Amino acid sequence: MSAVGFIGLGQIGGPMAEHLVDHPGGLVVCDIRPEVTASFAEKGAKVAADPAEVAKSADVISVMVRDDDQVREVVGGILTTARAGTIVALHSTIRAGTAEQLAEQAVPRRVTVVDAPVAGGFIGATGASLAVMIGGPEEAVERCREPFGRWASLIVHMGPVGAGTRAKLARNLLQFAAYSAASEAQRLAEAAGIDLLALANVIRHSDRVTGGPGAIMLRSTTAHLTTDDSLFAILSHTRDLGEKDLRLALDLGRELGVDLPFAALALERFAKGLGLEPGSVP
Repeated sequence: MSAVGFIGLGQIGGPMAEHLVDHPGGLVVCDIRPEVTASFAEKGAKVAADPAEVAKSADVISVMVRDDDQVREVVGGILTTARAGTIVALHSTIRAGTAEQLAEQAVPRRVTVVDAPVAGGFIGATGASLAVMIGGPEEAVERCREPFGRWASLIVHMGPVGAGTRAKLARNLLQFAAYSAASEAQRLAEAAGIDLLALANVIRHSDRVTGGPGAIMLRSTTAHLTTDDSLFAILSHTRDLGEKDLRLALDLGRELGVDLPFAALALERFAKGLGLEPGSVP
């Protein structure tokens, strides 16, 4: 088995690479911070001076750097020395078009670029329980499964190159929009005299039970639901509960003088988001 490479040993990349130090083919790492690569060298990994040197030894190379510009720079270095058949996996959250462009640039070198962003953060990286969303050809995805399986517990092939990043951006939209909604909920609770830490404990507990916002992602399409759809009754019940509770929260906000724009927008769009018409309760 050939060596695997890992470029970018930051907060998430570092723990991911830790799970590869005992890879049968060996691990080659690269990072601009020598103190970080030194710890990997102590565990038996080979340290490369730059991405080009990584590509001389590894045929599956993970890239976890900060942004599009850094990804382009790293891949450019890899392509100067990469052998035919090398796979370069981009774990950074970047523009989907960047992955597609780099994949095209790699074709003359007979190198395959896949985009493989991850979800689960530092905790998932440390516990080898990340989810990875891969965009690229099937044969490349299959070759990635063994090394990726050392730091991920869910590996999903999303489609062609670029699909992994598009999936990650949709996933992060949900997360960070939910954070903003959580802040609004905190303001309402604080104005009502509620202990915010106690409320947070309840929310984290109930989200573990229900699945949080992802619990309503049950359909393969966002098209309008028909009455004979098996989910019509379930989501209609969800709509009725959601609209009622959002109205009650907005009433409480008005009573306490707390502006709740997220809640108002959620009420306006809640039914449509579920594929339904608004409920009958005004």
